[in-house]
Amino acid sequence: MATPDFIRAVRATAGHQLLFLPGVTSVVFDDEGRLLLVRRADNGRWSLVGGIPEPGEQPAVSAVREVHEETAVECVAERVVLVETLPTVTYDNGDQCQYVDICFRCRAVGGEARVNDDESLEVGWFPLDALPPLREGELFRIKQALTDGPTWFSTMAE
Repeated sequence: MATPDFIRAVRATAGHQLLFLPGVTSVVFDDEGRLLLVRRADNGRWSLVGGIPEPGEQPAVSAVREVHEETAVECVAERVVLVETLPTVTYDNGDQCQYVDICFRCRAVGGEARVNDDESLEVGWFPLDALPPLREGELFRIKQALTDGPTWFSTMAE
């Protein structure tokens, strides 16, 4: 994930210390029920589209923007799927972050899926019965996005 300029500015004075940041994840389905995934350039893993809202940006707007920036797919955010604080991440350069992630179920409305920036190696639509290996947390987000239940909130301490 590319580091936003406002995070670089904070890092200039904060160093590698833990930053508590907002994050968004998008679970995007097309009209055929396929799931949009990206293969990340930083670790080579297939993943849901995610990112960091810009200062003042609404989370749903950020989720839609991130999908378009990374995949050229236009989508609309339909509902919040879950809200949770993720485990602390330590990046290769030593920076530490912990994200409060808001996950949205989104519906594709236009564009053609392709690599649209340097954050992804591949972009693709996948039938739910033929997903590439994904992390447990991403599989949980997909499961929650497929239900009509209420938004899921974690009540577990890290």
